Amino acid sequence: MGLLIDIIGGLLLVGGAAFLLFGSLGLLRMPDVFNRIQAGTKTTTLGTLLTLAGAACLQPAWGWKLLLIGVFLIFTNPVSAQVLANTAHRRGAQKTPLTKIDRLAEDREGKA
Repeated sequence: MGLLIDIIGGLLLVGGAAFLLFGSLGLLRMPDVFNRIQAGTKTTTLGTLLTLAGAACLQPAWGWKLLLIGVFLIFTNPVSAQVLANTAHRRGAQKTPLTKIDRLAEDREGKA
């Protein structure tokens, strides 16, 4: 049973590292700041959660601490990404020409 948990933990660590690698590639390849924020947030959230789960499999005594870190991450990562995107939009960050709909600008026009 211990060997199986070690294998699962190792696979989770490798999966988490792969998602973190994909997130870094997304930061390089995405055309504008809004896409980069989304690529970075989604992949780092999943990559870090997988890494935490792998560490919990390999070190069961750390399980509760890693769970608390994961819960904190789930609550803070999307909120911070939303704040960054909202600030970038307010400061007039350039959007890619492929962006056709801007709901945030529509909402602000309606309130003005």
